[in-house]
Amino acid sequence: MFEYKARPDLLKGRIILVTGAGRGIGAAAARSYAAHGATVLLLGKTEENLNEVYDDIEAAGYPRAAVIPLDLATAQPVHYAELAAMIEQEFGRLDGLLHNASILGPRSPLEQTASDAFISVMQVNVNAVFMLTQALLPPLHRSEDASVIFTSSSVGRKGRAYWGAYAVSKFATEGLMQVLADEVEGTSKIRANSVNPGGTRTAMRAEAYPAENPARNPIPEDIMPVYLYLMGPDSVNINGQAFNAQD
Repeated sequence: MFEYKARPDLLKGRIILVTGAGRGIGAAAARSYAAHGATVLLLGKTEENLNEVYDDIEAAGYPRAAVIPLDLATAQPVHYAELAAMIEQEFGRLDGLLHNASILGPRSPLEQTASDAFISVMQVNVNAVFMLTQALLPPLHRSEDASVIFTSSSVGRKGRAYWGAYAVSKFATEGLMQVLADEVEGTSKIRANSVNPGGTRTAMRAEAYPAENPARNPIPEDIMPVYLYLMGPDSVNINGQAFNAQD
């Protein structure tokens, strides 16, 4: 597991947006960021799930979160522009962006992968990530120390048979991170890195490996150290790197 001990006030006063914040790793990250002092913007497609995370944060006495229902499968550039305008108006800046939301898509040979299924995965895992990042760069530039974290996968670093569109989308995610990191290097206070969560006890993992014993994998809360490290000031000079949440 990535070794890092975050101090309690690591993210005090920071404004952080998390996609896919309603469950799994996104929900764990949102709660963890809030517990360390951040105001978390909870973005996801299922408002009921987001409200549950919001209530957890509120009940714990952490900084009040904000719920942002948005379906990345159908969102258009205008929706991202509206989101960026809201953030600038309400908060004045954005200090962190965790791209967590992804869909798995069919696990099948490329020869048998339907074009519409491939396109759907790329829309959520790549196109939406690009459009959201692009729209939020202005408020990120207004931060004194901004971090963008992209969620990768082991199959986005070495291709494996039958992982199809998902693997291709994660290779694209790594490329997007590297391009952004190179563009902001030395010209901005923004940094960009990627995290491969590894096998974690989530609904997506269960979908990908239905026969696996889930108890073999850590829960999302166990892999939070790398997410805290990259979102906090201790990683201020780390840019363009690919991290693993688990060794």
